[in-house]
Formats: sequence, structure tokens, C-alpha cells
Amino acid sequence: MKLKKGDKVAVMDDVLKGTVTFIDTDEVSIETSDGFIMKFSENELVKIGMEQSEIAKSVIVDMSTSYKEDYKKQTNKIKIKSKKDGIPPMEVDLHIDKLTKSSRGMDNYDMLSLQMDTAKHKIEFAIRNRIPRIVFIHGVGEGVLKQELNYLFNNYNVSIQEASYQKYGLGATEVYINQKKEIN
Repeated sequence: MKLKKGDKVAVMDDVLKGTVTFIDTDEVSIETSDGFIMKFSENELVKIGMEQSEIAKSVIVDMSTSYKEDYKKQTNKIKIKSKKDGIPPMEVDLHIDKLTKSSRGMDNYDMLSLQMDTAKHKIEFAIRNRIPRIVFIHGVGEGVLKQELNYLFNNYNVSIQEASYQKYGLGATEVYINQKKEIN
């Protein structure tokens, strides 16, 4: 990365950000948002194009439309023998780095809230669009997210089980949505 005077930067391992004021061969001087001049090596800095609050707004993408189109394309290409087994499950990766570009400035509560909101929106999307299975990839960790997901699933007419160990390892839960049959 080549920095130039006037670039907005953030310090990688700190909560400092500022504007590049001077570049030497092995040091970059920045003026922090508090008005202090500080020196760093270029590899300690990352160029930022927009403020963190703006990044967070633009990162969460509603994939409902694109997933629905992909789902329709897949069902048109594949001959389905059994409706329940023939349709691949919708996969939702709840790892925080998949939901936002940067978790800097977010505490554990904020991250868990984002993950739970995403899970809730995805399960409601699946129910509305009659998608029979969802795999929530939550990781192993300390089990807090998995426990919260199980609590969330109790609010819906679903059955849950561990997802395929061969495909996901220990960190995924598969949800089967029990939907009422439509009467024509």
C-alpha cells in the first residue's frame, strides 16, 4: 500500500486514526483526530476510505433477493427426487468477519446482537419463502452463540440437529422448518 499526504488512516493495533501529514522513508507521521502528531511505520497503518460508522451501515447486505434467484436457478437445473433431500440447504455463516468488514469498536454484546439479528432475519426469510432447511455456521468457541441460537429457534416451528460433521465440523446447526402444507 502506498500512502500519500492527506490520506485518512487507522492504526492497526490501536484505536487511533488520523490524516497523513508527512512521509519519510521508514516513518509516516499522522495527525490524530485529537490533534496530536504521531509516527508509525507504514505497515502499522491502514488506509480508510470512510468512517467506521459508515462502513457498518454499508456492510450488512440483504441477500434475500439474490438467494431467491440462485435458489430458483438451482431448482430449474437439478432434477429433484425428494423435495426435502434434493434441495441444498440455505447456508448462513454467522462468523463476525462474514457479517461486517471490521469488528473494531464492537464489544462482544454488539457482535452477538449482529449475529442474532442476522439469524432471525434469515430464518424468517426462509419461512416466508418456504425454504425447508438452513445451516447456521456458528463455529465452536465458548458456545454462547450456539446457546442463543437454540433459544431463538424455540420461537419458531422448527426442529434442529447438528449439521454434517464431514462438511461443517462441530460448529454448525441444521434447522428444518416445519411448514404447513398449502391446500389448493
